[in-house]
Amino acid sequence: MKGVINGLSSLTLLSAIFAALLSSFLITTRNSNSLKTLLLASFARRRHHHGNSVPKADICCDFAGNILPPETNTTAVLCVDRNGCCNFTTVQSAVNAVADLSQKRTIIWINKGIYLEKVTLAKTKVNVTFQGQGMESTAVVWNDTASSSGGTFFSASVSVFGDNFIAKNISFMNVAPMPKPGDVGAQAVAIRISGDQAALWGCGFFGAQDTLHDDRGRHYFKDCFIQGSIDFIFGDGRSFYEACQLISIASPVPAGKKVINGAVTAQGRSSKDEKTGFAFVNCSIGGTGRIWLGRAWRPFSRVVFSLTAMTDVISPEGWNDFNDPSRDQTVFYGEYKCSGAGANQTLRAPYVLKMNDTQAAPFLNASYVDGDQWLLPFNS
Repeated sequence: MKGVINGLSSLTLLSAIFAALLSSFLITTRNSNSLKTLLLASFARRRHHHGNSVPKADICCDFAGNILPPETNTTAVLCVDRNGCCNFTTVQSAVNAVADLSQKRTIIWINKGIYLEKVTLAKTKVNVTFQGQGMESTAVVWNDTASSSGGTFFSASVSVFGDNFIAKNISFMNVAPMPKPGDVGAQAVAIRISGDQAALWGCGFFGAQDTLHDDRGRHYFKDCFIQGSIDFIFGDGRSFYEACQLISIASPVPAGKKVINGAVTAQGRSSKDEKTGFAFVNCSIGGTGRIWLGRAWRPFSRVVFSLTAMTDVISPEGWNDFNDPSRDQTVFYGEYKCSGAGANQTLRAPYVLKMNDTQAAPFLNASYVDGDQWLLPFNS
């Protein structure tokens, strides 16, 4: 396991503390150096209060086969449980069993627990659904960094290259130590999404720098929790984020200091001909630090925030041109009817568009990602 979490190699014990971990994680991670710290603390509390782990004979006693979705003419179902209550004990082994280029949708039902593994869905693994049991109960976790994996793009705990991927009620985590601004090789991706027509519902994305690699393709995120510190949503996807919580865990900035130590987005549109960009609607932004809404990773970076509540974690200028003033003429950064202390546009960077109804309209619903052509309802 490459020492994923020192002293906590037992999958049984890790799974036992996961529910407690997430509830405390949402509250306290923003002041932690890494998720490892919280895992250790949660494990210690759990062991103190509950004693030994569940006897092996009882490990599957509450697992009922009828909770799995039924197979149909258009769906196949694979079951993953780390305790051996299903046919697969790892997520990757279930992915490997998916028929290449299958026209059926394969639902990989993943039972509660922490799955310590690095998972890859190749281009041939299309029409796959990861069905977790709640973002507070099911997670895929790894700890690679840019340094350990040969580059940021390869550090992802989960990499999705196949089209038509769906994830529901599951978390993706990279628990590498939280870097400081300027650290080299510390980028650590929780998930990389490189396939087209991906939809993620009620999912958690946990990391620090470069948490969510929204790499390429059309993607839809609904009711998700996305946490990080520096560029924690980055890539060149065309993506629509609806009703998501965006939480900064950048270090708190002392009163009176003008330090910027994080950014929500680093969108990578490289030419005016690309249709890519990130649109956020009815989201919320909070946490700690003093951060930008986005910085221009590439010259034509495009990001729009609409109807989004922003705390004062957002710096008054709001955006950054990646220290390249020539990008001021090419970026597309817009805000529309946002609220909260961080949405005050009085001191915004001069290249930021204060959008009217007409300008905002293309970015306000899933038609931005052609959702009317491919996006299925949550319960389909």
